[in-house]
Amino acid sequence: MANGGWGVLWFLILFLFSFWIAFLASWFYILFYPIEACASGISPFTDFLLKCVQFPHTCAAGMVGCKAMC
Repeated sequence: MANGGWGVLWFLILFLFSFWIAFLASWFYILFYPIEACASGISPFTDFLLKCVQFPHTCAAGMVGCKAMC
């Protein structure tokens, strides 16, 4: 039952932070992703933005599985 605390923490992060992070990152991802076809040097940056857009999914999966953050 100690893992239930991790689920609550993931829930709080999901609703307090992850949607805002994903929303902001999605705008930059939409802007920079087409440029990646011409300038492949920004690929690590767009990969990071994609991870930020997928952050709510990561939080939801952690919440359902009650996974530790470390």
